[in-house]
Amino acid sequence: MAIGDSFEVAVGGVDGVSYVDTGMYDTAEYGAVYVVEGDEPAIVDSGIGTNHEAVLNGLAERGIAPEDLRTIALTHVHLDHAGGAGYLADACPNADVVVHEQGARHLVDPSRLVAGTKQAVGDQWEFYADPKPVPEGRIREISGGDTVGLGDRELRAHHTPGHAPHQVVFELADESVVFTADAAGIYVPGRDSVRQTTPPPNFDLEGCLADLRTVLDCDPAVLCYAHFGPATADDRVREYADTLSEWVGAVAEKRDELGDDDAVVEYFGDHTSMTDVWGDRKAAAEERMNTRGVLTYLDRREE
Repeated sequence: MAIGDSFEVAVGGVDGVSYVDTGMYDTAEYGAVYVVEGDEPAIVDSGIGTNHEAVLNGLAERGIAPEDLRTIALTHVHLDHAGGAGYLADACPNADVVVHEQGARHLVDPSRLVAGTKQAVGDQWEFYADPKPVPEGRIREISGGDTVGLGDRELRAHHTPGHAPHQVVFELADESVVFTADAAGIYVPGRDSVRQTTPPPNFDLEGCLADLRTVLDCDPAVLCYAHFGPATADDRVREYADTLSEWVGAVAEKRDELGDDDAVVEYFGDHTSMTDVWGDRKAAAEERMNTRGVLTYLDRREE
């Protein structure tokens, strides 16, 4: 696999769904945008914005012209999932931008989202493109339980606010596929394993565990991870619940040991096991960001 490449979802007997490696953070196998073919084609998420042309190329590979795209379905408005929405809306004039009602205002005016992202990702901001505002008239607001018609197919939204209050997962109705957003963790294809995603400021352990129950209620056969790629569901969702709880426990224990939050963040950044997958810089930055998210959650829990 290489940055910019497009692949069919080849597990679970899924037809007409593919994904593009957007090369997020200049890292292969980290960020995916999914293409759902049909009478009224859609994409799920838009990527970080920087490599939005890779998404357009992915559409072209499936025979979908920009003017034929009907839906840009955003799982949430964090910029690694929605940063390309404005660019793709410009290029695809007939596509509605679908987003949870709590996130819509951040697409129209992304300034607060940009400020929060810069604070969360630090020097990784250099990999982002400044998001283009999405015209209000192009936005369709949804809430949990709503459906998005694609002609011969349908996406059903399930509200999963543990990671962010504006997050949904999309179920490809009647096809046992769930596009997991960040609700089910980060899938690492080379290791066939799932890792935590717990960035500040909204991570909430109890909420994330509730989100996992929501995913399980969909009874999926295939999970399409935004980070990164499709996998058979198996017991991954239940295993991720254990992973999350163990991760939060490890951060809490290290805080008790070191007594200094900066030292805790640096400890986990220095001891990441993901260097051989994502490279030194991205692996360490990911670990530090996730650690800060847990520390923020622990502070909030003590209030």
